[in-house]
Amino acid sequence: MSDLKLVGKQHRDHKSVIKVGNELVGAKELCFIAGPCAVESAEQLDEIAKGISELGVKFMRGGAYKPRTSPYAFQGLKKEGLKLLKDASDRYGVKIVTEVLDTTLIEEVYPYADILQVGSRNAKNYSFLKELGKIDKPILFKRGMSSTINEWLLAAEYILMGGNENVILCERGIRTFDTSVRNTMDIAAIPLVKELSHLPIIADPSQGTGQRSLVTPLSLASIAAGADGVMIEVHNEPEEALSDGFQSMYLNTMGDMIKVLRAQAEHSGRTLNLTKEPQTV
Repeated sequence: MSDLKLVGKQHRDHKSVIKVGNELVGAKELCFIAGPCAVESAEQLDEIAKGISELGVKFMRGGAYKPRTSPYAFQGLKKEGLKLLKDASDRYGVKIVTEVLDTTLIEEVYPYADILQVGSRNAKNYSFLKELGKIDKPILFKRGMSSTINEWLLAAEYILMGGNENVILCERGIRTFDTSVRNTMDIAAIPLVKELSHLPIIADPSQGTGQRSLVTPLSLASIAAGADGVMIEVHNEPEEALSDGFQSMYLNTMGDMIKVLRAQAEHSGRTLNLTKEPQTV
């Protein structure tokens, strides 16, 4: 992998820490990101933002623009969704992670996001990645559903080549022959990437498994494997969710999940980046 001129490690202890406002990703504290797959309404987002902020969560995910396999599925609230995310951020102090779908939307999403997410479908959209290299905000770069480790890291190289070194990698499962889960969560990718690259890497076990019951176990496994954080989907009413409700954690069980993850983080010699000791909602 000699082509990894920018994302590759220059020496054994070479490690990048990404600054997001006054928070750090890739340091001793593990980044914890939680929120709905999609922003659906002001009421839905406010309840979730309030709930996770009371648990001490500092980063909230939420899709305003939703790339869906079916053109008939909910495509997101778009600009209105971005405004709702900003309102939630202002009200509860959470930092916003939201997906940008293409070059035409970078300018629109930029003011509303603390971290711009690049989804699996854009992992090989090299012209788009080059444009993201020109901005000065962190990029959460998800692995392509069929990308090898080398292809994924080389794609990240396009962003760094443009001058934006603030890239956070995200393992979100890959497509394999196995149909028992939505995707195959590649836990081995986490320590391997940390051997090859200085960039921080987090895990998304919600997308990685597609099953609510598997999210906590795979979050624990990811932390044990050396992930710099986890991103999970949570909803106040998963059965009524307009997108991915079957893999979303219940808001009222998040406190218990966080306590388990905090224990694993401490066992791994790290801490979970929260504002307070978790309590159940």
